[in-house]
Amino acid sequence: MRRTLYDEEHEDFRATVATFVEKVVADQWERWDDEGLVDRSAWEAAGSLGIIGTSVPEELGGGGVADFRYRMVVMEELCRVGANSFNAGLSVQDDLVMPYVVDLGSDQQRAEWLPRLCVGSAIGSLALTEPGAGSDLRGIRTTARRDGDGWILNGAKTFITNGYLADVVVVLARLDPQTDAGGFAVFLVPADRPGFSRGRKLDKLGLRGNDTAELFFEDLRLTDADLLGTAGRGLAHVMERLPLERLSIAATSVAASAAAYDWARRYCFERNAFGRPIGEFQATRFTLAEIETEVDAATAMLDRAVLLLNDGELTAIDAAKAKWWISDLHQRVVDKCLQLHGGYGYMREYPIARAYADARIQPIYGGTNQIMKDLIGRDIAGRTVRETSST
Repeated sequence: MRRTLYDEEHEDFRATVATFVEKVVADQWERWDDEGLVDRSAWEAAGSLGIIGTSVPEELGGGGVADFRYRMVVMEELCRVGANSFNAGLSVQDDLVMPYVVDLGSDQQRAEWLPRLCVGSAIGSLALTEPGAGSDLRGIRTTARRDGDGWILNGAKTFITNGYLADVVVVLARLDPQTDAGGFAVFLVPADRPGFSRGRKLDKLGLRGNDTAELFFEDLRLTDADLLGTAGRGLAHVMERLPLERLSIAATSVAASAAAYDWARRYCFERNAFGRPIGEFQATRFTLAEIETEVDAATAMLDRAVLLLNDGELTAIDAAKAKWWISDLHQRVVDKCLQLHGGYGYMREYPIARAYADARIQPIYGGTNQIMKDLIGRDIAGRTVRETSST
């Protein structure tokens, strides 16, 4: 199905990204997966080409264009070669960390961190999840206790993408005592601050090239200058930014599904069985037809959501629908594509095997898909009650 989402300037940007991926990423991502870490030089190379921070204001080192389609181009080109781990790291930097600093940071915080994040000389992470609290952020136990004119941060975070390499971390904490405005706050914490430490670089099923880590804060002293936004409104600040995070997950799932399908489609007409390409068997053709149609449908849903985001009209429920349905579809697509590869699909030397493992996190992070369905269902119930009461 012909796609009409992109304009000429997006395709010009794609040429830059594709060249970067070919020269810097394509022959390294397997090594990164095996070593559990993406080279910092790759981050800096991406930053030097303007691939990071496309929506950050120009005066702060970014591209100055608030158009999520540029981010999607980066996702598509990285997923095309199987570099899902690097894509995950860049997505956290661009779609999670920098929006907090752009939207909530002080002039000093923005000037100090955004230029460095945009050029890739600094790496950021978002620390929300804890050992006992994931989708239910109200259950976090990391605390920021008022101490004179500052704060003392104590606690632990886990499953933190970019956590091992991070130079700065956006941290959600429970306030002790809570303020009149509420019980949570978000802080921008430099990784060289005394009291900050890293635990294990976690051994994951997929996205093995991304440095997911445990983080610890022990009597780490903060000042009001480290606060992002308003003390007490921390949970609200997080909720306001979840739609972008969830759309980013959906966009990754579409890009990775399209890449997996392309590998499988080509393989089916290169691999022979019983004297002819396996793509000539009706069962194979039916499977390819199913996958291509499903990916087209997911792409159409995503493209509509992206245009709503660009227009400032994407709701939290819209994002939840896209994140749930597309990331679940992603699981079915990679499973079918691996099956089409037969025994070779089970070998990690084939990109489809790694993509199969990489895909499994998509319905989990950013809020589990069960939470997405509950959010959608509660919205349906509320709308129905309002409709009923107004008649």
